Amino acid sequence: MTIHYDDVEPILIETGGPVTASVIWLHGLGADGNDFAGIVPELGMPEDLGLRYIFPHAPMRPVTLNMGHVMRAWYDIVGLDASSAEDKVGITQSQQYIDKLIQCEIDQGIASQRIIVGGFSQGGALGLYAGLRFDQALAGILALSCYLPLASELSVQISDANRGTPVFFAHGRQDPVVDFSMGCQSYERVRGVNPAAVFHEYPMGHNVIGEEIQDIGVWIRECLG
Repeated sequence: MTIHYDDVEPILIETGGPVTASVIWLHGLGADGNDFAGIVPELGMPEDLGLRYIFPHAPMRPVTLNMGHVMRAWYDIVGLDASSAEDKVGITQSQQYIDKLIQCEIDQGIASQRIIVGGFSQGGALGLYAGLRFDQALAGILALSCYLPLASELSVQISDANRGTPVFFAHGRQDPVVDFSMGCQSYERVRGVNPAAVFHEYPMGHNVIGEEIQDIGVWIRECLG
């Protein structure tokens, strides 16, 4: 099956005054860019902070974990435990797409240090993977209810430019999809090479809640000064 990243244009939402910063927010497995577009007003950003939110859509592909059904997915998933094989080819292809989205913002005059990348579940995993490897310093990386793909490779592949980039981990203690322990282990792995990573836990499952959204809003404001 041919994988297409451009079948649907990303959703763009601009708020505040002239755009001076960007947030690239990646959805989870089986969802699409609309999934988190509605969260923008809840983040409580200052009215004078010009922000562009980019909500891209993952390509359609068969997912082994879901019996080979075709759905929007950033890469194939075989299983969600430490022993499961990982789709390095698919992860790398999607990383390259995210790199292009970041570069597009830079080409429009947004400094890399004013760009946040991340997302939820599989989108958070990809954002974490791509953000830590991007060759220019980013404003921050958002890792919600997710894990670090190809974790053993991080220590040699992390970009020096992003060894001090703020990373916001958030995970539900009752997460039935991505186990809480996976989030903790991923945080510890990232923290080992990037001391600016922080971990927040919430009384929830595999979702987001109001308290978390408020914390994300505060963190974004801190990242963007």
